[in-house]
Amino acid sequence: MTWVEQNYFRAETLTQANAVLVEYLSKLTLAKAWGSGDVTSADGIRFVVPPKTIYAGPNPRYFGIGRGITSYDLISDQFGGLNKLVITGTIRDSLYLLELVLCQQTTIKPHEIMTDTAGYSDIIFGLFALLGYQFSPRLADIGESRLWRFDTNADYGVLNNLSKNKLRENLIIKYWDDMLRIAGSLKLGTINPTSLIQMLQRGGNPTMLGRAIGEFGRISKTTYQLSFLDDKDYRRRISTQLNRGESENGLKRTILYGKKGELHQPHREGQQEQLNALGLLLFSGILSI
Repeated sequence: MTWVEQNYFRAETLTQANAVLVEYLSKLTLAKAWGSGDVTSADGIRFVVPPKTIYAGPNPRYFGIGRGITSYDLISDQFGGLNKLVITGTIRDSLYLLELVLCQQTTIKPHEIMTDTAGYSDIIFGLFALLGYQFSPRLADIGESRLWRFDTNADYGVLNNLSKNKLRENLIIKYWDDMLRIAGSLKLGTINPTSLIQMLQRGGNPTMLGRAIGEFGRISKTTYQLSFLDDKDYRRRISTQLNRGESENGLKRTILYGKKGELHQPHREGQQEQLNALGLLLFSGILSI
């Protein structure tokens, strides 16, 4: 048993096993009734980590006086777990969203990505638009959101008072070639998405290139907000997909009952192995339905 655990229960082998199950699931008639595989959602689930380790962070809201990690999971509309990242503490999800989507290793190629409010920013909108994805976050603060326009003299009727913010077209044009190079690098996998986003923002102070990408993202964000406000079926579809992820997280809590549902692995590799094994166990249960 020890030999099997050491040789087969590793993060990379569990990821490969998960990819096989995802492909098998996608071909089932029942899974096709749930969805096409074109839609995914990203959501995080928090776990307390009692051992002293640099791979866990504090957050009183989720971990009390202890420390913990976030398992950031990508779930398809067929209930397939496409990818997961282990994040120290509870760092804002939007930092890791692009890596979660681009670095998944299954045959499923989603077109639309849905998240809750914590998963988006103007830069994320811009990067997803450059890569050809439809980004559809659930906006909890839609009443405070801004609508952007190119032409300050254009007449948008009842939307005139809501769209007073002008896009900086010159900034987008100036950095357009650099933005395309970034998109190409992300597609080819020659740059880590999370490192890129951290570089573009530099602790909350965007670089000029980061501002240009954010400015471009406001175009997609504005058109998305208008669709979100106008189409109740669209809003319902987003909520349905996010509820799928939340339901899976609830089931993970039920399955991981040993040691009070806490992770007792002090190293990142061990945490990844345990969470990947949990995802594989849950996935196997879905396939047995």
